[in-house]
Amino acid sequence: MALLHMPRDWSFLYWGAGTAAAVIAVDIGISRWIPDDAKDDGGVNERIFRARPLWHIALLCAVVGFCEELLFRGALQHAFGPYWTSIIFAAIHVRYLRHWIPTGLVFAISYGLGLLMSHTGTIWAPIVAHFLVDLVMGIIIRYRREQP
Repeated sequence: MALLHMPRDWSFLYWGAGTAAAVIAVDIGISRWIPDDAKDDGGVNERIFRARPLWHIALLCAVVGFCEELLFRGALQHAFGPYWTSIIFAAIHVRYLRHWIPTGLVFAISYGLGLLMSHTGTIWAPIVAHFLVDLVMGIIIRYRREQP
């Protein structure tokens, strides 16, 4: 299958990791400035990551990153393009729709992943980026200390 063909040039790893680093930096930066109620997802991420062992978080993030990117970048983006695919991607992340900042971030991240695939020519770059973003954010949720 051409879609999942592993490129000989491993530069997609750098593009994926660099994109993930930028997304994580923006997400952490924004989360410091916006109030908690504006980024509330109803506790979903907390319930998913808080009590899981690290290996489980990594496995969960790998499966989710692979499957979501296969669906959105591998199938929908070919039919609808990166913009409409990102609208659909943001809409299925329904837990964020109550607040415009997380919804906008999810849309922007999805659009960036779509552009990343277009730029690198491989689905593996957005898969790597998606995995790393979810993994780092999951680890932060799992190991952060509760503030008094």
